[in-house]
Amino acid sequence: MLFYKALLRKGIRVKGITNLIEEMRRVKSALEIKAITKAVERAEKAFLEVKHYIRPGVPERHLAVRLETALKKQGCTVIPFDIIVASGKNSAMPHARPSDNRIRPGDFVMFDWAGEAGGYFSDMTRTFLMKGGRDLSKKIEVYTAVLNANVSAIRSVHHETAARMVDKTARDVIKKAGYGDYFGHGTGHGVGLDVHELPRISRFGRESIRSGMVFTVEPGIYLPGLGGVRIEDMVLVERQGCRTMTSLPKKLELL
Repeated sequence: MLFYKALLRKGIRVKGITNLIEEMRRVKSALEIKAITKAVERAEKAFLEVKHYIRPGVPERHLAVRLETALKKQGCTVIPFDIIVASGKNSAMPHARPSDNRIRPGDFVMFDWAGEAGGYFSDMTRTFLMKGGRDLSKKIEVYTAVLNANVSAIRSVHHETAARMVDKTARDVIKKAGYGDYFGHGTGHGVGLDVHELPRISRFGRESIRSGMVFTVEPGIYLPGLGGVRIEDMVLVERQGCRTMTSLPKKLELL
């Protein structure tokens, strides 16, 4: 405040600027993209070390701890956020915390986790369906709708496309499938030095996507009492479309 008043006394007019650093971080440099790519690689390798432990009777918390350990073994110096492992009814909560709930036949099992490299982060989600249980055809239908929304939204990503149109593409697919009321969050967000940064890929976004941006595409459907599905990839915007940075399979897997 004293410095500000001193400037005014000298006749210097100061204009307030918001989100200056955030705006600079929207578009990533080649070095930043390299670090994020490494963060993705570490996250995916860690998950593959843990995947074979996903089976009936295993508590959510047990899997989350294993995945955190695997991420650190891969070289992640920090865990970007609390890992989400949610099964059964818990998977209908987009930000569920791992509990002592044990996986059961017929459950959706959702993993949302991230890696780190050089201070930069990744972010991804995969959902699996356990064999057995009831409402199998309904659950496959829900998963298929989310997968179609994810794929369609990624295909819509181009340099200078409006961010809200990417969100609309995903939302329209889910709405057409009859689940529009069960997709409440935005379709994506930027990732870099923070897990959530600009750009915002939502119906409220007013910006255009630019080459060099890195963000998630993560449509979801969450049905209370039945469970939820989210499929989250990371994309790098290029002049001719985009490149999907995450590589783990996303076709429905019955475990």
